[in-house]
Amino acid sequence: MIRIRGHVGEWPVDLSIDMDDQDWAQLARQLPLSANVQAAQAPAEAGTDALWLGAQQLLREAGRMEGPQLLAELEALSGSALAGKRLLVRLRHSAQVKVQSGADAPIYNWVT
Repeated sequence: MIRIRGHVGEWPVDLSIDMDDQDWAQLARQLPLSANVQAAQAPAEAGTDALWLGAQQLLREAGRMEGPQLLAELEALSGSALAGKRLLVRLRHSAQVKVQSGADAPIYNWVT
């Protein structure tokens, strides 16, 4: 949820916007590169990190994905190799992801 409070001229504003995982992922795809990189580098706050939600949605929809392919998708999502690697590490350590050893590369599986 996003909450916006302030004033427009003399009018008070208190606006709440509810967003689901798809909304956050769509927003992440539309952010400029610098905002995407900053969001990936900052710790998640109350589950509102748009890139993190987008990364989770990507793997959840795929079900399973080999590491190199997942990294390429995360780099495309975030707009940066560094941000993509950070998202991959977060997925590796997520309770919702199981990583198996594959023949040539690790395989990431969405488990919940």
